[in-house]
Amino acid sequence: MKTIYLKLAVSVFALSLIACVSSKTPASPAEISHLESLLNKKKFTIESDWAHPIASMAMQEASMLLGPGNNPSAINLIGNSNFLTVSGDSISSYLPYFGERQGGGSYGGDDTTIEFKGLMRNYKIKQKKDSSYDISFEAKSHSENFNVNINVFPNLKTTMILSGSTRTVIRYTGKMAALSKGSTSKNN
Repeated sequence: MKTIYLKLAVSVFALSLIACVSSKTPASPAEISHLESLLNKKKFTIESDWAHPIASMAMQEASMLLGPGNNPSAINLIGNSNFLTVSGDSISSYLPYFGERQGGGSYGGDDTTIEFKGLMRNYKIKQKKDSSYDISFEAKSHSENFNVNINVFPNLKTTMILSGSTRTVIRYTGKMAALSKGSTSKNN
């Protein structure tokens, strides 16, 4: 009896693996060209749909405050103002933060978001074999230093990981778009 269940489990696993691999469609030359253009101009904005904090014990305990459809490791941001904008060497952002502080922070709790407004340091882009790009740079908010890593795919979907000097790491998933002319951030 156990062998039948084992064979069934292996078969289901193999079929799902084949389905996942076969559903992967390669990027079109137009998608790759558009992404390269955005990255070369350094004029883009990212709006996140989800925040993925580390599901620590404190986040587990606070999960009842997150609202329906959310859990300690995935919080829906659709409908909430958020952005990360690159314009030349400048960076601006307004990203809601969910997670734990490791020390520091401002009095009165007015730093519940990650906000950049200034210059980036050590901006680097690296193309990967699957036509996606890794972007990394350092940025500073009014009280904290961050390492920012962004992975962007030819369909413009993004994954951002922000590591701050006083906060636990957080990941955001969303979509990149061209920065409209004359604007420095999506929400100005």
